[in-house]
Amino acid sequence: MKKIGLIFTSLFLMISVAACGQKEESKKTNQQLKKITVVLDYVPNTNHTGMYVALKKGYYEAEGLDVTFIEPGNENTSATLVATGKGQFGVSYQEDVTYALTSEDQLPIKAIATIMEHNTSGFVSTKDAAIKTPKDFEGKVYAGWQSPSEEAVIKAVMKNANADFDKLTLVGDAGGGFAALGKDVDIKWFFEGWDNVKAEMADVQLNYLPLRELDSRLDYYTPVIIANQEVLDNDPETAKVFLKATKKGYQEAIAEPAASAEILHEYASDYELELLKKSQDFVSKNYTADPATWGEMKDSTWNNYTDFLYENGLIQKKIPADEQYTNQFLSE
Repeated sequence: MKKIGLIFTSLFLMISVAACGQKEESKKTNQQLKKITVVLDYVPNTNHTGMYVALKKGYYEAEGLDVTFIEPGNENTSATLVATGKGQFGVSYQEDVTYALTSEDQLPIKAIATIMEHNTSGFVSTKDAAIKTPKDFEGKVYAGWQSPSEEAVIKAVMKNANADFDKLTLVGDAGGGFAALGKDVDIKWFFEGWDNVKAEMADVQLNYLPLRELDSRLDYYTPVIIANQEVLDNDPETAKVFLKATKKGYQEAIAEPAASAEILHEYASDYELELLKKSQDFVSKNYTADPATWGEMKDSTWNNYTDFLYENGLIQKKIPADEQYTNQFLSE
């Protein structure tokens, strides 16, 4: 009996020592994780699902990263915050990257992946408004955020349709989403995977004119993942493993939209789960046509929209595509 007792005692001590060792190793591992801040372009939504999947499933941790997501607030853009070191990575838009790199005070950022392969936004109106082309914008009221690039886009598509831009009234968007359409407002700019989904859930029928079908140059990348140039120059391995884990998260969101929406809901609980699931169903089908190449960008898309911005006086000089983006950190 004494011998058996000694055996059990020895086993207990061995297990205890092993457990302590595992705790110490776990503690050590957590201490060794590199802290990374990602600045979102807005509040968490289905554009960001892949990153939250990567966070929840431990894909970032597996690559040695401790990732925190923050919102930009009302006074700054994600591009500005990333450029000034408030985050190593961020979510932005192609036009903001081009603006940042052509401004008098150039911001040190670069796009390293696109979240969406194509622009999935466009102009909307109520079904009974019979606005079927930009020619029908004449005599109507458009409500938007009143940015120079927004006005340039409207002018361009109306010009393509031989419409008179001066016959369109532009006002600031007072909110209300689709509910404002058909009242004091005739036309708005919506994102198909979010605003149109909300309208569909409310049983509101809309006319939708996708931007990319109105002018091929408007099929730009929105949103994109950006990085601080210093990180890319001095710590390229961090950028590579960050995108490796992020890509894995988006590939899972593509394969499992409903489950991924439930994960997002844990971080964006203010939204109804039904909205997130319906939005995710659309977005997951539109992140990319080929999950294996998620995030990759093309020179032509960058050059086309840069030309558009230059032709409309929104930037004072052109900038080559390879100075605005890179695919090199997406390589396996």
